Amino acid sequence: MHVSLIVPAPCDAVSGGYAYDRRIVAGLREAGHTVQVVELSGSHPLADAAARDAAFAAWTALPDTTRPIIDGLGLPAFAGMDDVLAARHAVGLIHHPTALETGFSESDRAALLAIERRLLPRLARVIVTSGMTGERLAVDFGVAPERIAVVVPGTDDAPRSAGSGGPTCRIISVGTLVRRKGHDVLLRAVARLFDLDWQLTIVGSPDRDPVYARTLMALAEELDIADDVRFAGEVDDAALEELWRAADLFALATNWEGYGMAVAEALKRGLPVAVCSGGAAGSLVTPEAGVSCPPGDHINLSKALRRLIFGAGLRHVMADAAWQVGQSLPNWKTQAREFAQAMAGG
Repeated sequence: MHVSLIVPAPCDAVSGGYAYDRRIVAGLREAGHTVQVVELSGSHPLADAAARDAAFAAWTALPDTTRPIIDGLGLPAFAGMDDVLAARHAVGLIHHPTALETGFSESDRAALLAIERRLLPRLARVIVTSGMTGERLAVDFGVAPERIAVVVPGTDDAPRSAGSGGPTCRIISVGTLVRRKGHDVLLRAVARLFDLDWQLTIVGSPDRDPVYARTLMALAEELDIADDVRFAGEVDDAALEELWRAADLFALATNWEGYGMAVAEALKRGLPVAVCSGGAAGSLVTPEAGVSCPPGDHINLSKALRRLIFGAGLRHVMADAAWQVGQSLPNWKTQAREFAQAMAGG
């Protein structure tokens, strides 16, 4: 099978960038499929003229023999091209609809919603990363359920986190510094734990929304926790591995996740987790392996974190449960095969 994956630039889906896209591309190639990665210039998902021109140019340049897959972040750039997408039996890869992103004005959100409601039902197949996202597309975006295929992310085998080994509870949070990830909620939650010994490291690029990233750093100062919070930025694999190894607890106050790859990664390493149940994030967490709170609820998240930070024994019990859950998660080779089957069925 010949596949063309169309994604916003810079995504570097082969050597970095979108983790799901990168690993599926690698898995498809390993299985013998030919995969071309096509990057779109311009602004996404609020597509500007450059993005729309890039989408049209990329589409017209596709070989006749290729099966086009459009990453959902770039889909709005194809507004007005619904007929040609349908004619080529295009596939959509939707981590979560862009209309559900936070940080947009109501008018921008309405525009994205209108575009996605027009384009998504015209795609031959829509591959989503969780059943919850699939249900949302069927109910709110008019996608026929029989056209939706769920291919959850894979996880790599990973060593079990050893923990800090000291009195300080080391918390790791992994997620790009955008409003949807709810890092401001997490900061407000840990700020209430002034009587406990903890340190928080937030791993994630500040480049997607620099204004929000600066707001987070200012908020840490305002809450008087700047000395206990480290914004590590985007780190390489070796540095991230070291952070995972020394962590005692994972936390993510997300407003919405199509799946929750960082949550899965934490479970794979046997880390107890404290999350907000935005989208599918909470569905991975059993009561034995962690705690889940409503999105935006920093008070209950703080109470949950207090139990975990104060109770080292509870953390150890939850860590064993998290390890068991993590070992049941699928690997990337299996999911690349599932992805190929999903494409073939559309």
